[in-house]
Amino acid sequence: MKPLIAKEPEKVPELTKEQIDWLTDIVFYYDDIPELCDAVFVFGGTHPGHWEAAIKAYQTGLSRTFVVTGGVSPTGKKHAAWEDRTIPESLVIKRKMIEAGVPEKCIIYEETSRNSMENVIHALEVFDFTKVKSLLVVCKAHCAGRQIRTLQKYLTKEIRFVPFGFPAVYSGEGIRRDNWHLTHEGRSRVWGEYLRICKYGDAGHLRGIPAEERLL
Repeated sequence: MKPLIAKEPEKVPELTKEQIDWLTDIVFYYDDIPELCDAVFVFGGTHPGHWEAAIKAYQTGLSRTFVVTGGVSPTGKKHAAWEDRTIPESLVIKRKMIEAGVPEKCIIYEETSRNSMENVIHALEVFDFTKVKSLLVVCKAHCAGRQIRTLQKYLTKEIRFVPFGFPAVYSGEGIRRDNWHLTHEGRSRVWGEYLRICKYGDAGHLRGIPAEERLL
């Protein structure tokens, strides 16, 4: 099954500087400085950045509670370094974290979700978020806007979400909020994320963008 919206749409509109700045905050979320949080939410994925960022959060003392998500995605393309395509993403992320010194007792996980929305819904079945006031969010930097909006849809409004994204490297230096607009690959990836935010927002899967505020 192909994703409803391509990861890299072929047609990307020309954007003004103002539109680039607006799109950066929508897709990458706001540029908050990482801070001590009650828990860390690790979105599922096969990129090494998912466990590397989680490990860094632990080693720098940003939290001692980790909610790790991810089963086996039926559509997602696996990272080249992924070892076994049949093992749930959360189990690999958890193993890598433990190998790096994160105590197993600090890790809560679910292993049945297949996409970002299910990452959140299934995490609600294994972790009580009602006592959480701040949540550090580990994900690809250019997916932070969509995935944090998914958390906002299903978790209480009182939670402060702090992005802890990592630059996904497909080629070159990786996609960051300060360089995405400089390459066709970056523009295409970010535009695809924006289209998903709009579409999934319309479907009620995440906190959407009002129609009157959208680009094009």
